[in-house]
Amino acid sequence: MANLQDTIAKLVDKKYESMSPKELMAAPVGALSGVSDADADALKKAFGIKTIGDLAKSKYVAAAQAISALADHE
Repeated sequence: MANLQDTIAKLVDKKYESMSPKELMAAPVGALSGVSDADADALKKAFGIKTIGDLAKSKYVAAAQAISALADHE
């Protein structure tokens, strides 16, 4: 079974692998594996999202997740 750091390593860029989940909440969105600087800039411009925490707590992300959950039960 993978430990916490192994799981984190799969989710973020190498530079951020040693951070705790709490620390990662303050990390820039670009720390997420697969999110480019251009993607992060677009999120900031469109929605004011600067950090992983901002993205996680975004009302737009919450709405999309709610719609997805409802669709799964339709």
